[in-house]
Amino acid sequence: MEKNNSFRDCVIVACGTLSPEINHLKEEGFLDAKKVLFTTPGLHEIPRELENQLIDRIEKARQYSNKIIVVYGGQFCYVNSSDVFRNIDTIIKEQGDGIVRVQASHCVDMLAGKDEREEIGKGEKVWWMTPGWVLFRKHVFKDWDIGLANENFPKHTGGAIVLDAIGFFDHYVEEHAEELLEYSDWMSIPISPHEITLNRFKDKLLEQLHQLQEGNTQ
Repeated sequence: MEKNNSFRDCVIVACGTLSPEINHLKEEGFLDAKKVLFTTPGLHEIPRELENQLIDRIEKARQYSNKIIVVYGGQFCYVNSSDVFRNIDTIIKEQGDGIVRVQASHCVDMLAGKDEREEIGKGEKVWWMTPGWVLFRKHVFKDWDIGLANENFPKHTGGAIVLDAIGFFDHYVEEHAEELLEYSDWMSIPISPHEITLNRFKDKLLEQLHQLQEGNTQ
């Protein structure tokens, strides 16, 4: 099949944490997928539920197309401590042919690669976030208490940086300044934005679209 850049024959199955970026790509006309299905944000904390929802969304996706792009990271999004050899690609492979996954370690890596993040962070240890980590923080940090927060966040001397490719942060600050301050206080580190583009994310999606068009799947 000849390669093109239209997703019209595909279904996207994605983590809800990336819904702001994906919906933005839909609105601008880049992501013209037949259907987009989201799982609940923050399920990396609950691997069994992530697996259940991912399988469910793939089954639903089959009702629309046999070409499916999964937008989930490979390294950090699904960690099964009871079966360390079972990973997200294992789950996807079990669902049959016609499925590919965006090649990145996690959602942050889909938006900015390691080298770019190191440049942005200027050598400091940074807690990286996307807009979804702000919007859906109650899902992302479900069951985290202040003790767990204090264990994890303060060692990030570069603070928390939100990779903003959609003009999210300034608008959010205007509408929800108090909530953002509370979030920062809970983390015990400052939260700041860094403007990026969606070019890397677009390239990652197109790469998998072309894999599907060539018949190369999991």
